[in-house]
Amino acid sequence: HVQLVESGGGSVQAGGSLRLSCAASGNTYNTFCMGWFRRVPGKEREGVAAIGLDGMTTYADAVKGRFIISLDDSKSLLYLQMNNVRPEDAAMYTCAAHVERIAPYLRLRETEYKYWGQGTQVTVS
Repeated sequence: HVQLVESGGGSVQAGGSLRLSCAASGNTYNTFCMGWFRRVPGKEREGVAAIGLDGMTTYADAVKGRFIISLDDSKSLLYLQMNNVRPEDAAMYTCAAHVERIAPYLRLRETEYKYWGQGTQVTVS
């Protein structure tokens, strides 16, 4: 079992930067893939970025070149560096983890992940 707790959300001006963190605890040694998802009220949750133990990163087209996902060596801290933030980036951001391998082309699908955090809100002014 893996527990996930996000932090770092808040208000950011358009064009600014924000870094989200996700602290993982529990059986993190089994974690293969972790990702960030976001949801806006009235819309479906969408995958933002994912990273696997194979070192591969996957990004949604909407954030490519602006967001950077990273994972510390202990696999206990996941980050999402958000740069050049846009108003459309405002959402509830949630991190997710899975202990089995996820094919790269599936890593932005929420149905591939078993463990989820509670989320951290990002607003853009």
